[in-house]
Amino acid sequence: MHTREEKLEAFGRFLDVLETLRQECPWDRKQTNESLRPNTIEETYELCDALMRGDVKEEQKELGDVLMHVCFYASIAQQQGQFDIADVCNALVDKLIYRHPHVYHPSQVGQPHPVPLSQGGQDLTVTQVLENWEQLKVKEKGGNKTVLSGVPSALPTLIKAYRIQDKARNVGFDWEDRKDVWAKVDEERRELQQELGALDALPDDATAEQKATAKSKAEHELGDFIFSVVNAARLYHLNPDNALEATNQKFIRRFNYIEQHSIRAGRPLTEMSLEEMDALWNEAKEMEK
Repeated sequence: MHTREEKLEAFGRFLDVLETLRQECPWDRKQTNESLRPNTIEETYELCDALMRGDVKEEQKELGDVLMHVCFYASIAQQQGQFDIADVCNALVDKLIYRHPHVYHPSQVGQPHPVPLSQGGQDLTVTQVLENWEQLKVKEKGGNKTVLSGVPSALPTLIKAYRIQDKARNVGFDWEDRKDVWAKVDEERRELQQELGALDALPDDATAEQKATAKSKAEHELGDFIFSVVNAARLYHLNPDNALEATNQKFIRRFNYIEQHSIRAGRPLTEMSLEEMDALWNEAKEMEK
């Protein structure tokens, strides 16, 4: 691993290259916050994909791409006289110091070389640290005005549901016993099943309005059911987004096995029976054990 001096030198080298490209490369020079945003989203997802696959080489590459975007936005702001990367780093460090009073004293905010407290945070549990973090965020000047305002509206819905529930938990709004959540999951499942039954029971001559209303009710209950399952996952310290992505990848592997078999057999998937595809699915499943 590299020394601290080597890390600082590497970061400085990167900033020098980024500054040169902003001045001399036509593409880099014309970029704006708006033009970069879609690429930033794509790079973030590519990093997440590498992390899920445990591909260390790709993780390093994608971290570099995300870092470039972070510094690119700071470079744009610097050219507009708003802030620079030093302001970004200092604001981040001050926030971390302020939200870790069990490690640093709040008076050290703004100090060039803050010194950790001698006792550290060993007397606090992880839960207590998270609760303090959320309470301090609400108290911060210019910070979140409400508990849930800190959940970005642009988050993917599954992650957003988890973060909403986690934020509420940090201020005490949660199940006392995590096993109690299953009654709520069952309740939401029954309500969803009831609305799906009503959708199935619509007569053939139902009006477009009746169909839309029934579909809307079923969709509403589906959302409640998924939300309750996410809540159960959170209470058991399972990440629903990671779990679903793992299942996505598992389905892709097994379905690809079926498709490759059909190609070797010279038979399109559309000509295979469901029973044949199920048998191949089970073959793929057995191979994964």
